[in-house]
Amino acid sequence: MHDDGFHVYDTTLRDGAQQEGLNLSVADKIAIARHLDELGVGFIEGGWPGANPKDTEFFRRARTELGLKHAQLAAFGATRRAGAKAADDPLVAALRESGAPVVTLVAKSHDRHVELALRTTLEENLAMIRDTVSHLHAEGQRVFLDAEHFFDGYRSNPAYAVEVVRTAAEAGASVIALCDTNGGMLPDELADVVAEVGASGARLGIHCHDDSGCAVANTLAAVRAGVTHVQGCANGYGERSGNANLFTVVGNLQLKRGHDLGIRLSEMTRVAHAVSEVTNLAPGPQQPYVGMSAFAHKAGLHASAVKVDPMLYQHIDPALVGNDMRMLISSMAGRASVELKGRELGYELSGEKAKQVVGRVKELESSGYTFEAADASFELLLRAELDGVRTRFFTVESWRTIVERRTDGSLMSEATVKLHAKGERIVATGEGNGPVNALDRALRSALERIYPELSALELVDYKVRILEGTHGTEARTRVLIESSDSTGEWGTVGVQDDVIAASWDALEESVTYCLLRAGHAPA
Repeated sequence: MHDDGFHVYDTTLRDGAQQEGLNLSVADKIAIARHLDELGVGFIEGGWPGANPKDTEFFRRARTELGLKHAQLAAFGATRRAGAKAADDPLVAALRESGAPVVTLVAKSHDRHVELALRTTLEENLAMIRDTVSHLHAEGQRVFLDAEHFFDGYRSNPAYAVEVVRTAAEAGASVIALCDTNGGMLPDELADVVAEVGASGARLGIHCHDDSGCAVANTLAAVRAGVTHVQGCANGYGERSGNANLFTVVGNLQLKRGHDLGIRLSEMTRVAHAVSEVTNLAPGPQQPYVGMSAFAHKAGLHASAVKVDPMLYQHIDPALVGNDMRMLISSMAGRASVELKGRELGYELSGEKAKQVVGRVKELESSGYTFEAADASFELLLRAELDGVRTRFFTVESWRTIVERRTDGSLMSEATVKLHAKGERIVATGEGNGPVNALDRALRSALERIYPELSALELVDYKVRILEGTHGTEARTRVLIESSDSTGEWGTVGVQDDVIAASWDALEESVTYCLLRAGHAPA
């Protein structure tokens, strides 16, 4: 574990899992914990054993399956019930028996919540904190306390909120995390409160929600005001507007504030995307540091400057966080954008050729194409402009699709593709759950015998957009397809008046690019 002087505490598996639409299995939680451990976080909050059967199972399996190398596992729970003893409370017993070396207790620090939600007295709430913390501490577990609704409570009754902090610290809690549970604080106000509470002598942490869009800023402000323990969630997951994005927090602290947190920042982008895969939530492209668009440049003016010095329009070297600079090709792109993008793809462009490509891009985009998410289509366009001929591995004679509605009400699509490849005329058919799926199967069926690499080709995303300024069933349509094989992913685009024709164009380019990647020579 890294130096105990500053804590990075992840709560993705508990607080992050409260996000709408996010459901984690025990296996998912174990996989995410491993990724976070690889990143180098100090503490991973696994869930609430005893209150949630899935979390109880997680802690049981974690003992033998997890094998953390850097992080310590924390079990989350509440203080004992009013009027009971901590030693006799079954939920406290579940924390004690969880096997976690750290327990994080949530406790009320807002007087109104104590009286209205807990329905007990302010004195009994303090006794609940004192009894539970001291009991778990005496049992050999390290105890952190999350002071829930602390900042709202401090506004309502500052003396009582501070007394909660003091009571927990005196009972043996090594950190008291001040929670902006409703997410409504602003950085200057929050920093003032943290500085005032710091006079209590307790070691303070910070836990922020993002309802006002300030969770990361509030966390940084709290660190500046004296806290030495930060909490957050991978990719900013959490209920309502989410929690402080832990990746953004540690990126800022380590790169901008000079804190040595022990975080392997060069792995951060990979870990962020790996967690997204486990949660089955699309990665946020504009997420700071780790988003796909975090270091993407589109406007020609920006690209011209980046060509001279990438740092003119980037706040850090993206390699520091495991990300990459990307050039986006669009109607806003100038010659510098095209030259840099060409270089990124392995082509040297200059002078008239670059100007020619820019002109072609702008011409196509004016008719509805976009190349920002279609790097493969752009590379094929680039090769066509440089070579004077389109890259082809096969020539299509014709294709057609039929959609059949059967007597049982089910629909089945069938496609026929006729093409020429390596001197052969090939006719192939395919069935699918839609015309595009049927065309995809027919095209690959026609070519797989000649090009076995296509057996690994997979369509992973399909997007259709009716283009602006067109209406009704005769509207012009753009289709973006994302494909993958065993080594990578790429995007292609098609634009036609007919959605199936646009889909075919994107499919044909995807197959062409797959064969180009595989090293085949064009026909």
